[in-house]
Amino acid sequence: LSCSPGTLNKHFVDKHRTALIQRVSTVPSLLDELLVRGVIKQEGYNTVMAQATSQAMMRELYKGPLNACGSSGKDIFYEILEELEPFLISDLKKL
Repeated sequence: LSCSPGTLNKHFVDKHRTALIQRVSTVPSLLDELLVRGVIKQEGYNTVMAQATSQAMMRELYKGPLNACGSSGKDIFYEILEELEPFLISDLKKL
């Protein structure tokens, strides 16, 4: 999984950004895990949690902390998504 430009080389979480923003329902649990694993800091966590909806939280996560964490952070984000949203990830892998 890499962050290089181009659809074939895009990281899974970048390639499926729109679907993940719309469909992830466990955002608070996701943020808790990202914080525990050191992918995001407390300030980023607070900023994302302050958003009113799951979609707004995911947009804020992509805009800030996830944008800054690089491919290793995105790998961890993906692993957490596999744990918390296995059916969603399975569905997106088919696309």
